[in-house]
Amino acid sequence: MIDEAAELQRIMTEGLLFPVFQPIMDFRLRAILGYEALMRGPEGSPLHRPDQLFGAAARLGLTNDLEHLCRQASLRAFAAQRLAGRLFLNVTPGCLLDPRLMNGHTRDLLNALGIAPNRIVLELTENQQITDMPGILEALQHYRGRGFQIAIDDLGEGFANLRMWSELRPEFVKIDKHFIHGIAEDRIKFHFVRAMQDLAEICNASLVAEGIERNQDFVCLRDMGIACGQGYFIARPESHPVRQLPGQTVIALDQQSLALSPMTGGPGKLPTARSLLRTIQPVALNATNEKVIARFEADPDLDVLPVVQGTQPVGMINRHSMIDRFARPFRKELFGRRTCDLFMDHAPLIVDQHATIQELAMMLSMAPKHYLFDGFIVTGEGKYLGVGTSHDLMATITEMQISAARYANPLTQLPGNVPINEHVDRMLSSGEQFVAAYIDIDDFKPYNDTYGYRRGDDVIQTLARLLCEATDERMDFVGHIGGDDFFVIFRSPDWEMRCWQIIASFAEAVGNLLTIDERLQGGYMAENRRGEVSFQGLPTLSIGAVRIGLGECESHREVAAAASAAKKQAKKKAKAAANEPLGGSLFIERRRLGAGDAVLSVARALN
Repeated sequence: MIDEAAELQRIMTEGLLFPVFQPIMDFRLRAILGYEALMRGPEGSPLHRPDQLFGAAARLGLTNDLEHLCRQASLRAFAAQRLAGRLFLNVTPGCLLDPRLMNGHTRDLLNALGIAPNRIVLELTENQQITDMPGILEALQHYRGRGFQIAIDDLGEGFANLRMWSELRPEFVKIDKHFIHGIAEDRIKFHFVRAMQDLAEICNASLVAEGIERNQDFVCLRDMGIACGQGYFIARPESHPVRQLPGQTVIALDQQSLALSPMTGGPGKLPTARSLLRTIQPVALNATNEKVIARFEADPDLDVLPVVQGTQPVGMINRHSMIDRFARPFRKELFGRRTCDLFMDHAPLIVDQHATIQELAMMLSMAPKHYLFDGFIVTGEGKYLGVGTSHDLMATITEMQISAARYANPLTQLPGNVPINEHVDRMLSSGEQFVAAYIDIDDFKPYNDTYGYRRGDDVIQTLARLLCEATDERMDFVGHIGGDDFFVIFRSPDWEMRCWQIIASFAEAVGNLLTIDERLQGGYMAENRRGEVSFQGLPTLSIGAVRIGLGECESHREVAAAASAAKKQAKKKAKAAANEPLGGSLFIERRRLGAGDAVLSVARALN
């Protein structure tokens, strides 16, 4: 038996605590967002592992003292290694009220180490019950006022952190690893995380998926649009952590996620950060402030200067901020020969060259305001390439919107034939499996002739709205071919259920457009194609769906042909069951297709 108290006292007194850092990556930027500091006791000690270390401190009533020393060790090691991005510090709720954290001691240490407070994220753990929620809220307001951000850990582990989320409104929310491991195959976990994602969007928080250990889970989370990830697949905790994403992570990211927006900037072209790149010669991390000022004075059009360590970007210097600081008395004499990292932004917005315009726009809209003026650094395989500006980004988005409007259906504003074809071709090029669904309104013409084009337009617009509501905007693509024909590209795993949901919702919506008597009768009197007045059933939907696997089709023409053939089968199925109150028909082509097997003559619907 060891003397637990003596061992813990030895570790704390002799400064034997040492931090390891695990990278947290941003899926959208394909870059390391920051690092979580994890504490260890000395090798060979029975208190080496964090659970043993903090368990002993809790039993001895030394939790606040231990956490104070851990914060100091983590901050000093983070600064000594000049790690980029944010630092996530684990803090128990009780330690938020520790006078050593409240009275500015940590702020003084940050100033001494040259770490801006906005780079620190206080990560609240749930291993301690909150007994003073008003006090915690007041403390968090205090820290936020000084620039700190807040994260809560292990969402899904218990109900308490759901309450924490609703009351604390953190900037980051970490999803418990239970929901992450196996998410690629587990539909229940998939939908749990999707629900968390919806909450995060409402609360303006970024989700961090913890415990990513498998390639397939990593790709699934990326395609879901989860903001950030952490786990062994990305990198293990190390005392000297990786500064660039490892090879296996880059390979997984290079399995390009497909943009769903019709704003392609032209046929077959997807704008990325590389298209906004401006080449600016960076300055080295050890360059003096005098050299930086000289660069700005020599080039009046230079608004920012990126800072690199070797080939890796580590900071950004804003022209106006730099010159303003040096305009004050004695600043040039005091700081002119100091290295430029003193005044640079240590957490600039760094994006990979393959990041899409949509991802960039989303990141800038959620980022602190100064990024709008500073712009962003563009990298390739972690190496500095150049700088992009918000002005160029906005100009590109405007151009894309104009292009998208040109090819949008004027009635529904959904993508028309050209963007539908382009998206199908991108899906085929990626090798990703998908489901193509052709959706048509049955008995639409007599309804339109009887009630007029205005009521007919209402039906079409209602279907467009229902399609958008029933599909997942992050994974599925909705297009309007023309008239009462629509086309949906599904990547959602529960696509078949969504199709039946669309059929049921449409039947209900159409019923609401009629009078009570017409609804009760299930139809109305109308003139048929032979000019005879007869009873006409309500408009319903026919959906023909076909699974498209790798190598089964070569172009959008073949996909259109296969989906059109499936839609014809759905219509036959609906006609055969005309007396059954199904409200529509779904036909799924379950046979495997081969390139060229589809009947190309029916592909004209999309051309």
